[in-house]
Amino acid sequence: MTTTHDVINPATEERLTSVELVGVEETDEAIAHAVAAGPAWRELAPADRGRLLRRFSDVVDDHLEELAQLEVANAGHTIGNARWEAGNVRDVLAYYSAAPERLLGQQIPVAGGLDVTFKEPLGVVSVIVPWNFPMPIAGWGFAPALAAGNTVVLKPAELTPLTAIRLGELALDAGIPEGVFTVLPGKGSVVGERFVTHPDVRKVCFTGSTAVGQGIMRKAADQLKRVTLELGGKSANIVFDDADLDAAAAAAPMSFLDNAGQDCCARTRILVQRGVFDAFMERFESAIKDVRVGDPGDEQTQMGPLVSSGQRDTVRGFVEDAEGSVDVAFRGSAPEGAGYWYPPTVVLPGGTTDRVWQDEIFGPVVGVMPFDDEADAIAKANDTAYGLSGSIWTRDVGRAIRVSRGVEAGNLSVNSHSSVRYSTPFGGFKSSGIGRELGPDALDAFTEVKNVFISTES
Repeated sequence: MTTTHDVINPATEERLTSVELVGVEETDEAIAHAVAAGPAWRELAPADRGRLLRRFSDVVDDHLEELAQLEVANAGHTIGNARWEAGNVRDVLAYYSAAPERLLGQQIPVAGGLDVTFKEPLGVVSVIVPWNFPMPIAGWGFAPALAAGNTVVLKPAELTPLTAIRLGELALDAGIPEGVFTVLPGKGSVVGERFVTHPDVRKVCFTGSTAVGQGIMRKAADQLKRVTLELGGKSANIVFDDADLDAAAAAAPMSFLDNAGQDCCARTRILVQRGVFDAFMERFESAIKDVRVGDPGDEQTQMGPLVSSGQRDTVRGFVEDAEGSVDVAFRGSAPEGAGYWYPPTVVLPGGTTDRVWQDEIFGPVVGVMPFDDEADAIAKANDTAYGLSGSIWTRDVGRAIRVSRGVEAGNLSVNSHSSVRYSTPFGGFKSSGIGRELGPDALDAFTEVKNVFISTES
């Protein structure tokens, strides 16, 4: 019996299409095909593998607007964001298309011979993609994995499978051989689970909640299966009293409202030095009121809907609880009627133990709290299980470096909110994950180092 899933437009609540979900048998067949396709892909001349990845990048570029519009409808992303996301897939493929010819080993000086190392592909790599950024996160997994000579099976999130399915089709159009890159829409409890337990899958790349990531790591340990885990976040945005307050306040809304707050890098804790707290909040309120929330297809829209009614209920639970204990400082606006809308909301936590301050909300809600000095700012920023991203606003270069070294997070920005560049590493500390994606070092996560000694003695 075929299982299907209705894909819903989050902005209108209308059904877009139904997608057939694969089961364990189909997953095993796809993995078997990936195993069979592995030797030819691995042995392909590096220049030829790079050429195919560049062609894949070009095909994505040819279909950029189609992919962007698909993501607007499927995930509720604003059209501006969706175009960037499709472009990111293109750029990540282009970046890693140079990798096959640059998978360099080493020649290590030893006595009695020549010692060299090689970077060998793992085999079949599985990629489990979340619903919040379906296109770019897929590309962050499959592009370096393919470049390193692995074959890939990819499971998109049930809520947002359409762009991944299309990317699988475009890969074939670009000449990527059958079985090298396969997209398998299905349930996490079925397809994702089989990725973790199947002995021919040598690595799992997972992006999602910390709890699910912990479960994957436990099960992967049974086979000593490699994992890369990009998990939750509760990032701090630290504003010092010497910062450009106008710039910091103007930038603060989209640091947590991008993708309606459904972003593990969202700066959902704002720490403001006590002496400028009121001045910052005045500017921040004005900036929040100016955020345009509405039709994600409108070029002027800055924030769209949440992805589902369930996610909206989760966000509401953090703010509109029965006890009414959360102090709402101010809100922005959001459309009424159909669609999973929630307004930008700024809260004032009573302390650092408050749930709204400690737990990942994954919605357009931010907490703001004062701090006294550098040590207090660092302590409050680190008072979380997570450590993915964050921002520091100051004119003092020495302070920027000290605080950057002190904050326990994998990706920090000074006087900006930038977190992701395809040419630099991305990943988290603590409960935000294990391993790094993107940048030149990502290839290490998809290869094993082989050492070979060649005797020169007769």
